[in-house]
Amino acid sequence: MVTKIQHAKNRIRPSLFDLTFNVVNLALITLVLVIVAYPLLYIISASFSDPILVSSGKVLLFPKGLTLEGYQKIFESDEIWRSFFNSVQYTVIGTTLNIVMTVLGAYPLSRRNLVGRRQITLLLTFTMYFSGGMIPAFLVVKMLGLYDTFWSLIIPGAVSTYNLIVMRSFFEASIPEELHDAASIDGCDDYQYLLKILLPLSKPVLAVMVLFYGTGHWNAFFNAIIYLRDADAYPLQVVLRNILLKNVLTENMITEFGGAANYSHTAEIIKYGLIIVSSIPMLIVYPFVQKHFVKGVMIGSIKG
Repeated sequence: MVTKIQHAKNRIRPSLFDLTFNVVNLALITLVLVIVAYPLLYIISASFSDPILVSSGKVLLFPKGLTLEGYQKIFESDEIWRSFFNSVQYTVIGTTLNIVMTVLGAYPLSRRNLVGRRQITLLLTFTMYFSGGMIPAFLVVKMLGLYDTFWSLIIPGAVSTYNLIVMRSFFEASIPEELHDAASIDGCDDYQYLLKILLPLSKPVLAVMVLFYGTGHWNAFFNAIIYLRDADAYPLQVVLRNILLKNVLTENMITEFGGAANYSHTAEIIKYGLIIVSSIPMLIVYPFVQKHFVKGVMIGSIKG
C-alpha cells in the first residue's frame, strides 16, 4: 500500500518544464495585473491628492496632501449634476429602445421560414463594414428635425448590427425549434411566444445586450458634440472630455467655483474625481449582469 502511494506521488510530481511554465505564466499575469491596476490606483490616489503635487509628479501610488476639495466641488456643481442626470436619461431610454429594436429585428431573422432571411442578413452585415460617413449622417439627422434634440443621441444608433446578429445567433443556437412548434400547437402566436416563452429564456443574452448598449450610451460623447448645441443637454462625458483634454470649464462652472482666478486650479483638482464619479454607475450595474455575461457572449457567438 505504501509503495502505491509513493508511486502516485512520483507520478504527480511536476516536471522542470511545468515549473518553468508556471513561473513564466505567473510573471506575465502579474505584469498584466500591474499594467492594468496601476492607472486605476493612480487616478484614485490623484483624486484625493493636492493638484499641485499631482502636476509636479510627486504622486506615484499613494495620495499626498490629502484633500476632498475635488469631490466637494463636484457634488456642489449644478452643471455636473445636470450633465450626470442627462447621461442617466440618455442611457436608460437609449438602452431600452436598443433592446426593443434589437429583439424585434433578431427574432424574425432567427425564424427559418422567413422569406428573404439570408438576403436581409447580408444587407445588415454589409452596414457593419460600409457606411455613408459622418457628413451624410449629420444631414439625415438635420433633415429629420432631430438636430439639437434629445432624440439625436438615441435614434441614429437605435440598433447595432453586431448586437442584432449576436442575439439572432442566440435565438437559433439556444432555443429549440420544437419549442415554437409546441407553442403553435397550443394556440400561441408569434407575439405571445416572443413575450412569454422566448424572452424569459433569453436572460443571458439580454443581460449582455444591456451591458453593451448601456456602456456605449454612458461613454458616448462624440455624437453629443456633433448634434447638440445646447450645453445644458450635454452628457457627463462631454464635460469630462472638455476638462481632461482641453482643461476647459463652462461659464456656469467658472461662476460656481469662484471665478476665473481659480480656473486652472479648479479644473485640475476636479478632473480625477470626476473620472471616478463617472465610472461608478457602470461599476454598480455590472455585478447584476455579470452572472449572465459569459454565457450570453459564448452562446450568442456560436453561429455567425
